[in-house]
Amino acid sequence: MARIDAFLKLGTQQGCSDVHLAVGVPPMLRMHGDLMPIKFRELRGAELESYITEILTHAQSQQFAKGGDLDFSYVSTEGGRFRVNVYRKDTGVGATFRAIPAEVPTLEKLALPPIVGKLCDFHQGMVLVTGSTGTGKSTTLAAMIDHLNQTRRLNIISLEDPIEFVHPSKNSQVIQRELGTHIPSFAEGVRAAMREDPDVILVGELRDAETISMAMTAAETGHLVLGTLHTTSAVKTIDRVIDALPVEEREQTKSFLAQSLLAVVTQVLVKTADGHGRKAVCEVLMMTKAIAKLIQTEQTHQIPTQLQMGRDLGMQLLDQALLAAITARSVDPDDAYTYAIEKRAFQKYVTDTSMLPKVDLTGSTTVPTSNSAA
Repeated sequence: MARIDAFLKLGTQQGCSDVHLAVGVPPMLRMHGDLMPIKFRELRGAELESYITEILTHAQSQQFAKGGDLDFSYVSTEGGRFRVNVYRKDTGVGATFRAIPAEVPTLEKLALPPIVGKLCDFHQGMVLVTGSTGTGKSTTLAAMIDHLNQTRRLNIISLEDPIEFVHPSKNSQVIQRELGTHIPSFAEGVRAAMREDPDVILVGELRDAETISMAMTAAETGHLVLGTLHTTSAVKTIDRVIDALPVEEREQTKSFLAQSLLAVVTQVLVKTADGHGRKAVCEVLMMTKAIAKLIQTEQTHQIPTQLQMGRDLGMQLLDQALLAAITARSVDPDDAYTYAIEKRAFQKYVTDTSMLPKVDLTGSTTVPTSNSAA
């Protein structure tokens, strides 16, 4: 057993989402969104490097020795499966281990909006799941793949960096390919996938113009494409895709989005009301003729109004979803307040009044510096 497995076993026993190891501090666990140290001494540089080296392949060791970061999956004999990032910083090496549950969670267990399940019924087009790092995008996509795997007979090709959840083929065939191990890039992975008779292609991250372009081509040619972007709203997602492609392709990109983008699901993870977990809260955009026209006429700033009025189609703004979750008492109102865009509507629910803006004698408003707006 690798020595690092002891920390990973402790983390999984405690129910943490991540284990952080860095020089100069004790090991840390991410518990329900908060970082907490375990009772252990500060890690020394040579000690931590030896822990990490034990679990690296020869090729990974060579890459890390050259100064490159590493992303890979690791199966601990004691603690389960992890997505790993290993890096160097000013005081030495560091590593983050994201715990991957043994079983793929269902859409129902994640309590995602019902419309997310209906998105799996489409046969072609693009669905984007977005959010900042650590908001559960990969978990949502894994639940969608599992739903497809159980309910339809498809050839599903999943391109990941690295492979996280493992999907045994059920009614569908699921082919999982890992960046750096099986494919040199996401763009090349999509190009190859289109020659492999796919029905569904999952792209782990639309991180560059070439990948976005290839994913668009796949969606336009009769495939259902699922992908992620690090964007924090539906409007920002659409703007990012348009801005990522060359200027001369701008009109073509807008046309693609208007015709082939099916939906954007943007999510945040909010602490549950009991403080013992986190719940995904989602903003949802479903493509309509009205939204397509706003994209083509470059009036994306008006899209939030369409989301607000589109509840019957499954659409919702993030603030609407947060308020609904507070009303249902499923999330911590203080944590929800930090994610809200228009915070005034949330102020009456906040229990920690130090989070609220202060009004001085002149009537001007100041925002507390200890709690930055999310």
